[in-house]
Amino acid sequence: MLQLLAATSNKHKIGEFKAMLADLNSRVNIVTPDTIPNFPALIEDGKSFEENAERKAEQASAYADMAAFADDSGLEVEALDGAPGIYSARYAGEGASDAERIAKLLEAMKGQTNRKARFVCVIAIAYRGDDVALFRGEVHGTIAEAPRGTNGFGYDPVFIPEGYNQTFGELPGDVKDAISHRANAIAKAVKFIRAELDSMDDFEFV
Repeated sequence: MLQLLAATSNKHKIGEFKAMLADLNSRVNIVTPDTIPNFPALIEDGKSFEENAERKAEQASAYADMAAFADDSGLEVEALDGAPGIYSARYAGEGASDAERIAKLLEAMKGQTNRKARFVCVIAIAYRGDDVALFRGEVHGTIAEAPRGTNGFGYDPVFIPEGYNQTFGELPGDVKDAISHRANAIAKAVKFIRAELDSMDDFEFV
């Protein structure tokens, strides 16, 4: 069985990853950082989602000596020239709550008629410290005038995906999991992992 480290301490993300990888449960065991002694804080000092995902996956894989995957994700708002982007988690400062980040975003959006935005997720898979593959997922939508709903996390309560009238914070979890940026990226990653597991001779993870 492939031991695959989910290089994140975000319990919401780990839950989404496990749910979306459920059909590989018999072939892949998701390992979490809290089960690895002295697992280090991962440095993400890249200039893009791709760079950050790669660096986190490579660091985690090298430390744990196993295959690892990491994601970097965020919200890009057209009227704000792509902000908060890769700084989405730190948009309102280190340690800020989701509510504080949303409040800052809505303040920046005051008076804006263009409310187009997109969520981006990039997943990187690494093995023994070397990058193996990258997968990018996006979902387009608009920014709501005020937070709505309590589902999800991050900016979910103010993001309305295309084709829906509800925010990610209002939509049932199974609906979000089917259409989200992370779901899109994970679907590509799962396809890659399944193909590699099916051709064991070429799959260096196991």
